[in-house]
Amino acid sequence: MTDFNEAPLDEQDQAMLVFAMALTVNPGAMERSHVDALRAAGFSDTAVHDIVQVTALFAYYNRIADGLGIDDEPEWL
Repeated sequence: MTDFNEAPLDEQDQAMLVFAMALTVNPGAMERSHVDALRAAGFSDTAVHDIVQVTALFAYYNRIADGLGIDDEPEWL
């Protein structure tokens, strides 16, 4: 729950989460190589688009929650 690098994930899921983390932490540093890594892991263009959309949507939701002072779920702490 706290570190996907330690979770028993397959190569494709790991690649997706590495991409999502990069997009979340430093979106201005994203390059074609990030998308190429997803393609190399077997993701289609549609899947890459979906990964970007879902990552961006959760970033948006988190900023709304942070801006309104909504606390995390107690079991997440």
